[in-house]
Amino acid sequence: MAPPTLGEFEQLVLLALVRLGDQAYGISIHGELQRRARRDVTVAAVYKTLERLEDKGLAVSRVGEPTAERGGRRKKYFSIQPAGRRALAQALASLRRMTDGLPRELDPLAPLTDVEP
Repeated sequence: MAPPTLGEFEQLVLLALVRLGDQAYGISIHGELQRRARRDVTVAAVYKTLERLEDKGLAVSRVGEPTAERGGRRKKYFSIQPAGRRALAQALASLRRMTDGLPRELDPLAPLTDVEP
């Protein structure tokens, strides 16, 4: 069975999950999207997309322990599922095939020099 197709924002959120690893929660994902993708999105949009990815079986959430810094509230952490990795790999492969041979200034996968790691 082929992995589900992903929208652009879903791809970005899954990439943020991969980058953040076990520190992926709503606010950290939002920050990663702002910093790396330079996307000005609401936290609500991030959570809605995470919910959609969970519904598709591409991501999973877990509730962390309560912390004093959050007034005893728990963080909801997210991680990418194997199906999410497959769907992301397929989406990135399609993008690479489409950008192969484009002039460098049009190649979205050409390394950027002004993005912090």
